[in-house]
Amino acid sequence: MLAYSGGLDTSVAINWIKERYSVDVVTATVDVGQEENLEEATERALLNGALRSYLIDAKDEFAERFIAPALKANALYEGKYPLSTALARPLIAAKVAALAHALGARYVAHGCTGKGNDQVRFELTFRALKPDLEIIAPIREWKMNRGEELEYARAHGIKLKRTVPSRYSTDENLWGRSIEGGELEDEGNEPPEEIYEWTSHPDRWPKEPEYVTVLFEKGVPVSLNGEKMKLAELITRLNKIAGSHGVGRIDHIEDRVVGIKSRENYECPAAITLINAHRALESLVLSRELLSFKQLVEQRFAELVYAGMWYSDIMKALLSFLDTTQEDVSGEVKVKLFSGVAAVASLRSERSRYSRQLSTYGKGDVFDQKAAEGFIYILSLPLRSEGNLSQELSLSNVKERTLERKVQGSN
Repeated sequence: MLAYSGGLDTSVAINWIKERYSVDVVTATVDVGQEENLEEATERALLNGALRSYLIDAKDEFAERFIAPALKANALYEGKYPLSTALARPLIAAKVAALAHALGARYVAHGCTGKGNDQVRFELTFRALKPDLEIIAPIREWKMNRGEELEYARAHGIKLKRTVPSRYSTDENLWGRSIEGGELEDEGNEPPEEIYEWTSHPDRWPKEPEYVTVLFEKGVPVSLNGEKMKLAELITRLNKIAGSHGVGRIDHIEDRVVGIKSRENYECPAAITLINAHRALESLVLSRELLSFKQLVEQRFAELVYAGMWYSDIMKALLSFLDTTQEDVSGEVKVKLFSGVAAVASLRSERSRYSRQLSTYGKGDVFDQKAAEGFIYILSLPLRSEGNLSQELSLSNVKERTLERKVQGSN
């Protein structure tokens, strides 16, 4: 069973596995929202020697079982990356493992390199779900670069995509698009405009802001601009809308699982818009203590997803915690899209903890300000008993100035 994307690496892998291992190859292509003709990709797998080729539509499952929890966690790896590629890998690997089990396959294979993150994500999932499978990693074992792979494809009559192979390596799904390689590998180079497909250039940004309204129920978006829809469809639409305003471009020096720093570029218009909206709604409905502790969980969640630990016991526990935190995260968020930014414009929730009567400095103030005196007295008790800080009362470098007044008529 080969996890088959239809790209160069997995296309040449079919023939290489057959030659090297003397086995039949069955391919599985999992649709997680990538914008390409996957029916054509599965047909190409057969032309390239696959015994059978499967296409699995997992868009809704990806949105509901993987993206939704990540949104509940406001998940951003190293504070920047919404984990689009990382989230999809355990789902793809699980589907490939399930097919391998159903068909009685002995081997399972992927097209990942030996220095990237995806090999870890695929293989940890295989080990967790079906540990008896033997794993083949053709690109890692073969140690061929893209130029050598292209030469191998030509020599063996392997059918590739009709488009000219790019000097960049890209991956996309509902939650985002990643771009790496080429001149991006030099951190001194500005990303060229040609790498972007989902986000428009500043010259093409609309001259006026656009507002979108997202309704959340228990932390999950359920409608866009008043129209109820499945999460996968909502994300797809929002990618187009926010992308037209240039929202979601990310240029990130990233720490890979294997210890290498890499330069990654992403386009995640819907992800950035929804995370901004969700975080703002949480600030309205969750307590200070819960918000503070949840930030620790969010960081750990992002690290675990990035490292391919979706099927670990700690992830199971974190998912339960996140679900609990979202019981009150329901309401409407209006987001202003303009000049590459998704800024929250307004919030509404029946679960709001905000009280205008308590926070206002104007008429209608019901806060008893005299109560603050006792509050501060109690809060200061530990400070007053912690030791002598008299040295902090010393003065130095103080200049005194006095105001001299001249009386009219006096010398």
